[in-house]
Amino acid sequence: MITNRLVAGRLVAASAAVSLAAFGLAACGSDPAGTTTTTGDGSASASGLACPSGKLTGEGSTAQANAMQEVIADYGDACGNKSTIEYNPTGSGAGIKSFYGGLVDFAGSDSALKTVAVDGVVEADKAKERCGGNQAWNLPMVVGPIAFAYNLEGVDKLILTPEVLSDIFTGKITTWNDPAIAKLNPGTTLPSSKISVFFRSDESGTTENVEKFLKAAGNGAWTAEPSKKWAGTGEGKNKSSGVADGVKGTPGSISYMEWSYAKDNNLPTVQLDNGQGATELTADSVSKALSGAEVKGSGNDLALSLKYTDTEAGAYPALLVTYEIVCSKGLDAEKTAVLKDFLTYFSSSDTQGKLVELGYAPLPSSLQSKVAASVQAIQ
Repeated sequence: MITNRLVAGRLVAASAAVSLAAFGLAACGSDPAGTTTTTGDGSASASGLACPSGKLTGEGSTAQANAMQEVIADYGDACGNKSTIEYNPTGSGAGIKSFYGGLVDFAGSDSALKTVAVDGVVEADKAKERCGGNQAWNLPMVVGPIAFAYNLEGVDKLILTPEVLSDIFTGKITTWNDPAIAKLNPGTTLPSSKISVFFRSDESGTTENVEKFLKAAGNGAWTAEPSKKWAGTGEGKNKSSGVADGVKGTPGSISYMEWSYAKDNNLPTVQLDNGQGATELTADSVSKALSGAEVKGSGNDLALSLKYTDTEAGAYPALLVTYEIVCSKGLDAEKTAVLKDFLTYFSSSDTQGKLVELGYAPLPSSLQSKVAASVQAIQ
């Protein structure tokens, strides 16, 4: 059980590599890619695993580090530790570079591969080269709610809008009792102390997704183009664990981080008012927001376009989706067999449901089935 693993201290540290063995049940089938059934609601559920032997390496997103830790371990338990899967949470930017550089077999990224040049590099083209001229696919696997966690004594509930958040993160609002914050929180005693902002100093897909959200929903208050490099104010900290530690140890501070890190550190999180009233961050409110996403990729590439504005009441729109970036074709047969089997397990409804305990939200059932089909199409 995931809960037992947490008690046993098996959460991955954002700066440490995950290196766990994963292997197959005696009852595993002979299909090298595993098999998948469809449940009554249309979602994918792993009914059998091939449990092949071999070694697989991945690198990238820290947002999915806790999820990856547990799924690798659970897959190993299900498969008798027959294969080895290693994942190093170095950040999305580093993971993509290692992938197209041929250093790892798959990448985890909180944003899909870029199809336009950034700093002279078109990520999708570089990934295609790495895959032997075959397309690389973006497969959404982990839904990571973005928490705006804060440390403010005596304030257990804090409501902010994307516009006010933008003003805080760009340095326009500098104290907690600013009229714009006070207006959103009537009856709450706010201190006059300075707001301390922490941000990710490493290249981060989480940063890019936060900036996408603020750019889209901030009513013009966030003007910078979304990037993996933070464009706001504050003090940089390395990786998600760094910003979480910064907020936890600094009264009067605020930062953005994946919900799992806020939960692990017992940090309160902002309720977002996106025009439909204050909405608490929950798995249900995030799933409601994700239901408005559209697939912008073609074929088995499932890059998504998230909906940040005009969301329905009760939807929490600050979220990211971590993609497993894989070669559609081009890995050797042994690695391909392990990759397909592992991702079949990862995308199943049972596994997705368990991730809620770690501070994630499950993929909607319709998207789960698409991911499962794409996994099976890997050659």
